[in-house]
Amino acid sequence: MANWTEKIAALQDKKEYAELNWEGSFDEYLELVRNNPRVTRTAYQRLYDMILSHGKTEYIDNKKKLIRYHFFSDEKNGGRDAVFGLDVPLMKLVNVFKSASLGYGTEKRVILLHGPVGSSKSTIVRSLKRGLEQYASSPEGACYTYVWQPDGDVLKEKFRSPMNEEPLKLIPQEWRAKIFADIAPPEKGFTIPELGELNPACRFIFKQMMQKYDGDFAKVMKHVRVQRLIFSEKDRIGIGTFQPKDEKNQDATELTGDINYRKIAEYGSDSDPRAFNFDGEFNIANRGIIEFVEMLKLDVAFLYDLLGASQEHKIKPKKFPQTDIDEVIIGHTNEPEFKKLENNEFMEALRDRTVKIDIPYITKLSEEQKIYEKEFNSRRIKGKNIAPHTLEMAAMWAVLTRLEEPKKHNLSVLQKLKLYNGKTLPNFTEDNIKELRKEAGREGLEGISPRYIQDKISNALVSDKSEMSINPFMVLNELEAGLKGHSLVNEEARKRFRELLNVTKQEYEDIVKNEVQRAISADEDAIQKLCGNYIDNVKAYTQKEKIKNKYTGLYEEPDERLMRSIEEKIDIPDSRKDDFRREIMNYIGALAIEGRTFNYRTNERLQKALELKLFEDQKDSIKLKTLVSSVVDKETQEKIDVVRGRLIKNFGYDEESATDVLNFVASIFARGDAKE
Repeated sequence: MANWTEKIAALQDKKEYAELNWEGSFDEYLELVRNNPRVTRTAYQRLYDMILSHGKTEYIDNKKKLIRYHFFSDEKNGGRDAVFGLDVPLMKLVNVFKSASLGYGTEKRVILLHGPVGSSKSTIVRSLKRGLEQYASSPEGACYTYVWQPDGDVLKEKFRSPMNEEPLKLIPQEWRAKIFADIAPPEKGFTIPELGELNPACRFIFKQMMQKYDGDFAKVMKHVRVQRLIFSEKDRIGIGTFQPKDEKNQDATELTGDINYRKIAEYGSDSDPRAFNFDGEFNIANRGIIEFVEMLKLDVAFLYDLLGASQEHKIKPKKFPQTDIDEVIIGHTNEPEFKKLENNEFMEALRDRTVKIDIPYITKLSEEQKIYEKEFNSRRIKGKNIAPHTLEMAAMWAVLTRLEEPKKHNLSVLQKLKLYNGKTLPNFTEDNIKELRKEAGREGLEGISPRYIQDKISNALVSDKSEMSINPFMVLNELEAGLKGHSLVNEEARKRFRELLNVTKQEYEDIVKNEVQRAISADEDAIQKLCGNYIDNVKAYTQKEKIKNKYTGLYEEPDERLMRSIEEKIDIPDSRKDDFRREIMNYIGALAIEGRTFNYRTNERLQKALELKLFEDQKDSIKLKTLVSSVVDKETQEKIDVVRGRLIKNFGYDEESATDVLNFVASIFARGDAKE
């Protein structure tokens, strides 16, 4: 019979357990600090180092140097809380952490993430909290606290530092400068930060112990054991979360601690700090981070505590002196609440101590699409397929609702979306895109939330309208139907959003028509043959030669009609044909010098032109329009089956969605609405 307990125990890493539960004397800890002074880092230093430990990538976007911090990709947790498309706001946030870690002033501020609902504010803070937990459990992120051992007089039982304090705080202030200079001299590259005073309970115990041993510091320290400090939100160690509740059931002691009435009988007075529970959110979050959920919904009395906690790094427990804290204070709120703060003249002090970081909605299509691909993919969705472009169209509509109408009259909002997504348009440079972003001051702060999109995709997936797959029209119809009851959308916005749904549907029509065209013209041999014929004629034309007719054997002038029929497909005017042809020949020559062979796929414009030309030549033979009729002859059906197979193989459709797309495009052709 298997011993399951032993099998489970075998999974444990005993070495790691021993490291995480390290305990030693005060002397051993001083030696540890001497070897690695960074274990004494402040909360901001530790948080900033944690983010950098995941790496970063620098890149250029619109001539601007940007940084992508890999921490926010959440790769360590399988991308569960990955944040997409917010590199600029996250750079601003990390710069605040960097400034605070260097002691430049932002460590004395409350960090406030501000933005519309569903813009990832909570996700960012949740990631920071979990990241700190994981970092504190790693060798690089190690930090320590201390426990008083009982002596029979002052203490009857062990007493852990209730505020996770740095053990070096036990060294009296007047001795620290000399000791710190010996332990961590400047050449080590790290200066032990200012630590402040002990919390009231530990200060009381320290004084009582010093009296007992006649001021012998060494004997007092024999009652101190240093332990590894492991942050844990669940255990309320180093990670605090404060959430607004009913005002009648909530008071400021939840932040700063309260009297333990059972202990008063033991210690004789409610002024004895040992009879006080230093277990408020500010207390337990010391050395780590505290999150204020919907911060500006808090009663004003709670916000007053933030003033001293941020600026002076002190809190005021009931009946005790101000107590030093070292923690990152971060909150989040939405726009209406922030406007209330701005209009409240009595909260000027809090506004002055707040660093606001805007967290807008994503305005880049490819990044918005990643949100839905993370939630709705083949690994998570069982039993139904998601047709190509379904998530893309949902993301497109979401982004369109967040963009402001371009002030330039020659640009549509859809074109603006494409420019933001990296597509090039004639006469638009990177400087134009920067100008577009600057003139749209509120872009991304309004529009449709990703949560709404996710809900409607879920509705489409459980709908009985499709057995095997969902397509863009199902999702777009769900999005439109849901607007009627959307509580955050007024009538004017509802009208605009419906118009943008029509824009999205038209864009989808263009995309699938193009894909069907490419599937029809995807005969590799035919394209290669057409390409070879075109290149032979272009070569003869540019070199002012004649070309040999393969059938008659006679030399003839280059086939101008053939060349123009291909070039016109990509809007090359007659006046530019010579430039385009020379460009092609120069490109072929450059490849030859490098020892590479020309392939039509290496030139995107030429590939598109050849595919459109071949489609034009073949579409009548396939007679796609007949799909919408009840009778299809065998030869046509075979050709349609080939096209369907190419859609499945080359474009990611399944049997049902490929048939749906062919029927949809066929209906467009039947209307005589095909795009030349």
